Formats: sequence, C-alpha cells, structure tokens
Amino acid sequence: MLAAAMELNAEYLREKLQRELEAEHVEVEDTTLNRCASSFRVLVVSAKFEGKPLLQRHRLVNTCLAEELPHIHAFEQKTLTPEQWTRERQK
Repeated sequence: MLAAAMELNAEYLREKLQRELEAEHVEVEDTTLNRCASSFRVLVVSAKFEGKPLLQRHRLVNTCLAEELPHIHAFEQKTLTPEQWTRERQK
C-alpha cells in the first residue's frame, strides 16, 4: 500500500518496475512542472515484453503500478524488449 504521496517519486517507480517486471533497463522522468510527482514518463526494457503486443505490454506496466496510478495525473510509457532497446540505441 502506498503510505503517502511523498513516496511517489521517480526513484520509487523505477525500482518497483525494475523489480516486478524483471526489467534490464528502466528510466522514469518526473514531467510535472513543479516536480510534485503527479506526471511521469517511463521507459521499460524487459524480456517479459517478448512476443507481446503494445496493449499487453502497457497492461503489464499498469498492473505493476495499480496502487500508484490513481495518484498520477499523467503517465506516458514506452515499452521495449531488450532486442528493440539495443536497436534503438544503435540509431
């Protein structure tokens, strides 16, 4: 359970996504204008996304953050497999 809104920060979300989705790379950016942790952009790279369409990948992320999402006003996510991540960095 989310103890307080102050726990809801980029580092907390990054650790949770990394742990629960066994992600090899996670970036979380607080995109709130005043950094009050209500708007985030995330990039998650996980082998759990292999063979899954975008909607299923986003559902995995949303399920992982089910407790936190009601406290977040804007949430933008990008989900990649390790192979896609490697290709993207080579561009």
